[in-house]
Amino acid sequence: MSSEEITVVHLMRHGEVHNPDGVLYGRRPGYHLSDLGRKMADRVAEHLAERDITHVVSSPLERAQETATPIAGVHNLELATDERLIEAANVFEGKTFGVGDGALKKPGNWKYLTNPFRPSWGEPYIEQVVRMMAALGAARDAARGHEAVAVSHQLPIWIVRSFAERRRLWHDPRKRQCTLASLTSFTFHGDKIISVGYSEPARDLVPSHLLAGAKPVKGKAKAFGA
Repeated sequence: MSSEEITVVHLMRHGEVHNPDGVLYGRRPGYHLSDLGRKMADRVAEHLAERDITHVVSSPLERAQETATPIAGVHNLELATDERLIEAANVFEGKTFGVGDGALKKPGNWKYLTNPFRPSWGEPYIEQVVRMMAALGAARDAARGHEAVAVSHQLPIWIVRSFAERRRLWHDPRKRQCTLASLTSFTFHGDKIISVGYSEPARDLVPSHLLAGAKPVKGKAKAFGA
């Protein structure tokens, strides 16, 4: 390996999911891309078509696999799967937990909301960092001197970016810069991350209430960490 070798790993968030009931689906199987989500995946595949992509890998969840498939297809690559790219575990999985549904007012949920720094309602942030850094390293190694795409989920992507940029891991979910079908791109010099970039190739397809920093709207489901 050359010490001057530059490798880029694009961590991509999957496209929009068909979820009419507004369920926080987490790691549950059976949640697929919506028609709009498939358009987002195709848009990003087109955006990356001329890039030097030599490796495409995805979380095992259907929505991530379906997002990665057109990118792998454009580059005539076999899609790999890495369990470490999976969504963060969450005790509220399977429940509706959006604005105005009263979930925070239910006493049975309070025990899960005691420690936002860990957090107490799901997979510890530091555990997400460990597995996501390992997944990034594996993608980097598979594409040495070229580029890789790794499709994952909002919360793990944001947490590993925060770690790489030396920010605190606990945060306001509404302020995550990780829109549907976005790319958080890590540039490596050898094994060292030297920069982190962010882009939204499918921004015009993303509903306004789902854009980074958008205010939650009652009646519009926004499953944070999806």
